[in-house]
Amino acid sequence: MELTMSKRPLYALALAGAMVPMAANAECGEVSVAEMNWTSGGIMTGVTEFLLEQGYGCDVTVVPSATTTAITSLAENNEPDIVPEMWVNSAPLYFELAEEGKVMKASDAFSKGGTEHWLVPSYLVEEHPELATIEGVLNNPELVGARFHNCPDGWGCRIVNDSLKEAFELEDNGIEVFNHGSGETLQAAMASAYEAEEPYFGYYWGPTAPLGKYDFVSIDLGPYNSDVHDCNQNPECDEVGVSSFPSASVFNVVTADLAEREPEAYQLMQNVTFDNDVMNGMLAWHSDNEASVDEAVVYYLQNNQDEWMSWLSEDARANVAGMF
Repeated sequence: MELTMSKRPLYALALAGAMVPMAANAECGEVSVAEMNWTSGGIMTGVTEFLLEQGYGCDVTVVPSATTTAITSLAENNEPDIVPEMWVNSAPLYFELAEEGKVMKASDAFSKGGTEHWLVPSYLVEEHPELATIEGVLNNPELVGARFHNCPDGWGCRIVNDSLKEAFELEDNGIEVFNHGSGETLQAAMASAYEAEEPYFGYYWGPTAPLGKYDFVSIDLGPYNSDVHDCNQNPECDEVGVSSFPSASVFNVVTADLAEREPEAYQLMQNVTFDNDVMNGMLAWHSDNEASVDEAVVYYLQNNQDEWMSWLSEDARANVAGMF
């Protein structure tokens, strides 16, 4: 698989009114960074891009990507060099590549890890307590709008959800599966339903703005079974079954080549871990203000200097001092 790589300026810095000098340390060479097609992934990539370029003098290329796209490219092309916010539970090929020594975990993307859920609004469960379990949902499809809101194509969760929809026989139980075309429409459907207090049933993950902003109940899908879940996330496995989601491991991943070629960039990525509460707040700000991802990057950089400055080497801190 070949990916289209593109250089992009960090327009958000201009929006912040910041003067952006070139970093004094120009020893770092070319570094490619994946940008996942959801908001927190875009923010992580923007922050990483800024720190690598302005702190370490790297020549950064951003690669538009998604979970399955990124892991396939790593396997076939050994690139991008850095993949922020990879949900490895939805990318089992990561573990094979790590075992082969091709890629490695640099750090946890979130301080408390990630979560995945099938959700209904709390106001539905308050009125109909049986909806807190998948059995209750299957027995009462009309109470949740007779529709399941699924992930977009290319997301790791889409593979697992497609397995679970088969295992739970959603359509046979009168529940249409609606596959969203983007993360934006999935979030919009969730928010609009909640604000109108309408029925809703769908997938979402955390940390995210909607889970920080709205009160949803995570449906009990039954016990977690590692073998079943492993099959559910493997499109080649035919023995799909019933299992809840495990606690999600979300890594900042780098190639072994990057770690050897650019040790300072690798050292930076070993330190990049976003506080869950900070990310939730930032995502809520992004949503409430209808901001762009670049504007959210600036918002983060301006308001969380203690966090991101702690990730940098002494020289890199000197390079970015006074910019915000």
